[in-house]
Amino acid sequence: MYRRVLVLIALGFWFLPEGIVFAQDYVTQEQYNALSRRVLALEQQLGRQERSIQEQHALMVEQKEKIAVYESKLSELDNQLHRQSGVPMAIADGLEIGSGGTMIIQGTNNVNNATEGVEKKVSRADTSYSADITLGKEFSQVNGKVFLHLEAGQGAGFEDDLTLYSNVNRDADNDNNVRLTEFWYEQGLFKDRVALTFGKLDPTAYFDNNEAANDETTQFLGRIFRNSPVIEFPDNTAGIRLAYLPVDWLELNYGILDGDGDWEKIGDSLFNIGQVAFKTSFFQLPGNYRLLGWHSNVNHTKWSDLNQVKEATYGFGLSFDQKISESVTLFARYGWQNPKVYNPEITAVGGHNYSLEHSWSAGLQVEGKPWKRENDVLGFTVGQAFASGDYKKYGSATVASPQAKPEGHLEAYYRIWLNEHLSVSPDLQYIWNPFGRDVADDKRGIFVGGMRAQVDF
Repeated sequence: MYRRVLVLIALGFWFLPEGIVFAQDYVTQEQYNALSRRVLALEQQLGRQERSIQEQHALMVEQKEKIAVYESKLSELDNQLHRQSGVPMAIADGLEIGSGGTMIIQGTNNVNNATEGVEKKVSRADTSYSADITLGKEFSQVNGKVFLHLEAGQGAGFEDDLTLYSNVNRDADNDNNVRLTEFWYEQGLFKDRVALTFGKLDPTAYFDNNEAANDETTQFLGRIFRNSPVIEFPDNTAGIRLAYLPVDWLELNYGILDGDGDWEKIGDSLFNIGQVAFKTSFFQLPGNYRLLGWHSNVNHTKWSDLNQVKEATYGFGLSFDQKISESVTLFARYGWQNPKVYNPEITAVGGHNYSLEHSWSAGLQVEGKPWKRENDVLGFTVGQAFASGDYKKYGSATVASPQAKPEGHLEAYYRIWLNEHLSVSPDLQYIWNPFGRDVADDKRGIFVGGMRAQVDF
């Protein structure tokens, strides 16, 4: 456009009416040539400026893309952790450290299976704490990363006092020894479309995820809402996980882990799990729809024949979360597992064997933007755990004439953000039909109220 203007100006000088062009009748050839050279020089200068602007724009786009990739990798690393720790601090090139702690106090109106020296059916309060340190290192030159997670804690809370299908404090960690809970290496392949992770893995970091109900340190405390109680996830153990993203809206995950967690003869007790996750954007609002199936070779006992003690088991699950507005997220889970067997290593407080067949939960999470508390979060959920039909039919060997009613759970919390290092969360839970109403001489519901403080530093 600028070139056209300059040419028009030059032509205008050529065709100016008589007596106006600097008191001369005509423009000389020399003047015309000088003007042409001037126009050409201006065009060249404008061309250089345009190229410079284009190069600067391309550089800015490239920098934005690099920042977006870096932020995406950080977000992916955070999502793989089952705890939402504080902002990692860079202490060396590519090396990050994060740390946090959770302190919980809970009170109840009914200790339905009290420990020694504590009377049942009484009100009491218990406390617990947990702390963790995370270290991560990215190897950008080979597109790999390594992650290490240390944990310690003390206090079982009510976990050793309540006989339930699914207990009330997922964060309870009654082991004050510092120990390594995760240690893995991950290799990105095929332009980050494939990721291979191996080492000591937490399977719940990759499977049965949920944006609104997957972190006991900042979201729901009840175990039934942290993960489905009908998936027999092994505790953090040796394993391999493979992820594949064929397109941006689809993620495929598959994991093989040592099912009994003893790191010995892992081929005899493999836990296999696969998950398909659809990432949607209905009305430009994000959602995740996950379907999973699992199989465990850990020895199980058949309810109908207690002499059959080497049975495998299997199941499937669903986990959905969907934003319906800028501040509100809905979520739901459902799970089913083989009702004919039970794991003798999984017992309720009091040493009771049992098995679950179904479980569901649903709820909502509301961020505090509508009441001008952007970092606050309100959560509400309800769910039930259903004992298996075979347990109800044959389980009299462990519980006399089991009623096996569906155990119901309700929980609500409000997370109050005080500053970037501290948040506190009042938490309320109610359980009806505890342990299917099969605790001797105690059929009452259980109310649990508590307070959680999360510190990140």
